[in-house]
Amino acid sequence: GVYSMEDMYFTAVSSAKELKVEPLGSEVPEMIRRINDVSVATLRECMQTVFEDGPKRDRRLWVGDLYLESLANRHSFRNFDLVKRCLYLFAGLTGDDGCIVPNIFEHPEPHCYESMHLLPYSLLFNSTLLEYLKDTQDYETAEDLWCVAVRQIEDALTFVNKAYLYDPELRSSWIFFDWRAGLDVTAAMQAAMIFALNQTYELAQMLGKEAEVKEWKTLERNMLKAARKHMYDKEMGVVVSGPDRQVSVLSQAWMTKAGVLDVKEAQKALRTAMSDDSSVKPGTPYATHYVVDAMLLCGMNEEAKAYMIDYWGGMVNKGADTFWEAYDPNDDYISPYNFHPLNSYCHAWSCTPVYFIYTYPEIFQK
Repeated sequence: GVYSMEDMYFTAVSSAKELKVEPLGSEVPEMIRRINDVSVATLRECMQTVFEDGPKRDRRLWVGDLYLESLANRHSFRNFDLVKRCLYLFAGLTGDDGCIVPNIFEHPEPHCYESMHLLPYSLLFNSTLLEYLKDTQDYETAEDLWCVAVRQIEDALTFVNKAYLYDPELRSSWIFFDWRAGLDVTAAMQAAMIFALNQTYELAQMLGKEAEVKEWKTLERNMLKAARKHMYDKEMGVVVSGPDRQVSVLSQAWMTKAGVLDVKEAQKALRTAMSDDSSVKPGTPYATHYVVDAMLLCGMNEEAKAYMIDYWGGMVNKGADTFWEAYDPNDDYISPYNFHPLNSYCHAWSCTPVYFIYTYPEIFQK
């Protein structure tokens, strides 16, 4: 028999409320405006009682997504109370070791899987707290959560060996930067630790606590020197990662973000890795955010703009009204689940074009 459904309806909900920023003017290129609209729609759909990963996923709160959503939120809905709520949920659900868990569920009551440890995400809690303080001047919350931020650095340092290098042999942890098979994450993790030391020290300065953590600057310098000595191939002009000296775009991006490479070195490293057919390319908007970010940090402004239009605009041209969890312009069937219908087609970590468009108007709005 044939069955039909009548009077079917959906109720769309969000805690995003109205946009708190000036809309883009008519002089802004049409594709940039379309990318911005889809970016905002993606964020809105993922803002509920927490910043969710995506309506199609299991709607949990992830630290890595939260960091990027908080940046996008700054230039859209400015719902900073939601950021604060998420920070406290993570702080309240740390394991016995005081480490931030990578993700949490709200229902039936806030809980997590304590066995999970995701080192780069733990450190992004600190960056999210720093950005929250800059956005709100809410020193009371930052003071309250400072001890949690310190604990994440203390834990991360147990992964560092006597040569000041991240050493996966010392402890086990899930190290995630992208859903790209075969990506070696050693160099990216070294850079993420350097970046976290820098960010958390900046937080300490804002709170007048730098005397408590003065040894961090020496540690950061030593880890930076070690990265240059062991991971930067001056002849090739790129960062190499792991025992096979893998060249990936993400290694260059994170080393740029961490300040390990100077402007000229970063430009060469990124251009070399991006144009090399044998290098490992990003496979998600999450990873691609950090590539665009790195390009902007080292003055590759026009290339960053073109890359954003090509990547996120590619999804728009393929009909996206919200941005996807995984996207490779050369592979429409890419999937972290080995089955693309399981992919999320509205995913929090993909919403950051609005952040770039409003943070760098002189680049993206012309």
